[in-house]
Formats: sequence, C-alpha cells, structure tokens
Amino acid sequence: MGEGGNGMFESIRDWVSEHKMRSVATLWASGIAGSIAYNWSQPNMKTSVKIIHARLHAQAFTLAALVGCAAVEYYERTQTETAKAK
Repeated sequence: MGEGGNGMFESIRDWVSEHKMRSVATLWASGIAGSIAYNWSQPNMKTSVKIIHARLHAQAFTLAALVGCAAVEYYERTQTETAKAK
C-alpha cells in the first residue's frame, strides 16, 4: 500500500476515535440488515427463525465493534502515555 493506504487508515482511526458509539451503531445496523437480507434468501426457514438469526448475528457484530472500539481506546492511551514520557 504506500503512503495513501496509511493516510486512509489514520483517517478511519480518527473518525472511529471521535465517533465510537456511532461506529458501533453503524456496524450493528449494517450487520442486522445484511443478516436479514441473507436469511430472507433462504426459502425453507420460518420468518421467526430468520429474525432470531438476524438478531444473533447483530449481537456478534456489536460485540466485535465494541472490542474494536476498546482496542482503539487502548491504542490511543498507550500512544498518549508514550508521547508524555518523551
């Protein structure tokens, strides 16, 4: 990737850092929408099972997003402590 890829990573990290809860909500909404779309393509499932599966997938996406936000927060704190030590 070069410099352009690094700048894109930094801009995404900055946005997530400023909008932690919005990024969790966005990931949750896209996860449940994708899960519903996938489950609705399965013709041999009952509607209630499709909704339950979509909810379970959304919970997994939410946990992943929260872990990601925690990782960003940890990274920022270690970077701040390193900068203060110098």
